[in-house]
Amino acid sequence: MRVSNVTVRKRLVLVLFLGLAMFIIIALRLGYVQFALGDWLTERAEDSWSRDVPFEAKRGEILDRNDVVLATNVSAPSILVVPKQVKDPVETAEKLAAALNMDHKKAYEYVTKNESIVKINPEGRKVTKEKASEVRALRLAGVYIAEDSKRHYPFGSYLSHVLGFAGIDNQGLTGLELYYDDNLKGEKGFVSFFATAKGNQMPNLADEYKAPENGLDLRLTIDSRVQTIIERELDIAEATYNPDGAIAIAMNPNTGEILGMSSRPHYNPENFQDVPPEIYNQNKPVWMQYEPGSTFKIITLAAALEEGEVDLEKDTFNDPGYIEVAGRNLRCWKKGGHGHQTFLEVVQNSCNPGFVVLGERLGKKRLFDYIENFGFGQKTGIDLQGEGTGILFNRDKVGPLEQATTAFGQGVAVTPIQQVTAVSAAINGGFLYQPFIAKEWIDPLTGEVVDSQAPVMKRQVISEETSKEVRHALESVVALGTGKGAFVDGYRVGGKTGTAQKAKDGRYLENNHIVSFIGFAPADDPQIVIYVAIDNPKDTLQFGGIVAAPIVGKMIGDSLRAMGVEKRTDQIEKELAWNDEPFIEVPDLVGRTKREIHESYYELKVDATGEGEHVLAQSPEPGVKVTSGSTIRIYMGDK
Repeated sequence: MRVSNVTVRKRLVLVLFLGLAMFIIIALRLGYVQFALGDWLTERAEDSWSRDVPFEAKRGEILDRNDVVLATNVSAPSILVVPKQVKDPVETAEKLAAALNMDHKKAYEYVTKNESIVKINPEGRKVTKEKASEVRALRLAGVYIAEDSKRHYPFGSYLSHVLGFAGIDNQGLTGLELYYDDNLKGEKGFVSFFATAKGNQMPNLADEYKAPENGLDLRLTIDSRVQTIIERELDIAEATYNPDGAIAIAMNPNTGEILGMSSRPHYNPENFQDVPPEIYNQNKPVWMQYEPGSTFKIITLAAALEEGEVDLEKDTFNDPGYIEVAGRNLRCWKKGGHGHQTFLEVVQNSCNPGFVVLGERLGKKRLFDYIENFGFGQKTGIDLQGEGTGILFNRDKVGPLEQATTAFGQGVAVTPIQQVTAVSAAINGGFLYQPFIAKEWIDPLTGEVVDSQAPVMKRQVISEETSKEVRHALESVVALGTGKGAFVDGYRVGGKTGTAQKAKDGRYLENNHIVSFIGFAPADDPQIVIYVAIDNPKDTLQFGGIVAAPIVGKMIGDSLRAMGVEKRTDQIEKELAWNDEPFIEVPDLVGRTKREIHESYYELKVDATGEGEHVLAQSPEPGVKVTSGSTIRIYMGDK
């Protein structure tokens, strides 16, 4: 059957249109793939071809308030293997094992793993630069050196519980390193090379590099001058008393800035594996909870003064050595008592029965209102992990006995940071500040401050006038009372001793106390508050005035001198005990001759240097008070 020409033409036209339609569809599809999906497909292809060699970001440095570096980074490269690029696994494993001091069999398992990139861990992680250079010199195919770093703490165990430490992957694990990990850690970078499915590097595609974004630097409120003094004195206390533990906190009472913080036992953050977790996980100044003892009396004193319940100079109290409350005799620390005394002397003598009376005058509601307003029974909000809340009596269960013991610091539990914060409020004009330790965040490239923390004032607890009375009473404790060991000539130190019994299984331990002292200076304008507690000091009388007060006095005197705080002239004169060495005012020796000095009678030693007949300079300066027998250094020359 013949087909007509018309039919043929129609069929050809149909085929032509079908062909054109298919061409248009294919062209549109190719255009869509090329232009709409091109970038996405390229990224998917490059992603399947790429192999990333990671570059760790550098953690931000941690600095003190004067930019002394407390935590930094040191170069510590890591060894990586791309198994599919290894040409001779046996030889590569043998050379790697020798260079990294590892088992040959383990090295062979690394270089033959069915993975795109393998980290040699731990032998190849964070190695020295010399070791990395040794591996690089082997020129092993498929073996790469990734730039890496590890955390370094230049001062070792200095401030260890506060700083904490970072792990091998540069992640913060404890302390500030953990608390501010997100800001410190930065973001990783990488070098990306392209390889075939068999792992061979593709020669026509250039490597890509994404620079890591380093973490922000952190400037602290810590003053390394104060911290160094704290560390030194705690080391001396450890060597002298062999205590179960020790803590110290220094704070600016006018802002809440922590100037120093330390505890014992301590550790080196770079070798934290060498100590048990209970040492590096417990930052005692914010974590430890214990009966405060007599340092808590400052709160009862401040409340009684604010409520007008006592006139320290006019009101008197007779202390027979005990006071009866709810059928129980609560005893004073001094056997036989202090006898007839003003309430200022009650404070100076740390007389328990006298403070029971102040607590009774306040009553349960007002006493506990002030205790809570001063911040006890709740976290202070300091930017450190593991802060305790302390333990207060449930008000519904507080009877006369519980009220009485609370008034002199027994039966309640507090943390050291709560005590420092509360006493700061008592002596700074009455303002309760939130303590803090992170001061500023700094861009490591520009040095610009990105963010900063301003002081946070929570509330005013007492008036300025009451605070002034508290300062005077506590200065008299140091000059005339139980805190004489903290006396520093010219700096008007105020403070309070504490001797707290330790309880175990519901009973108080014998001859096992936490002795403490909290001091501040200058009393007319406080610039620093320092609290020290020594846990169970050995071979000594366990009293805060004997053990802790001299430590705080040394810390305060040296810290104020380092901070450039000027001495005062209107200081309460220290009442000397039988075993105190008398103070002598240094005479003015400048311009005098050696003969004139020797002919004068001074209870001082003289150490002369230089050539000449007359004194040109001396140290200490005239007017400074020193103990009898101290050495005065003079420099001789000609006028």
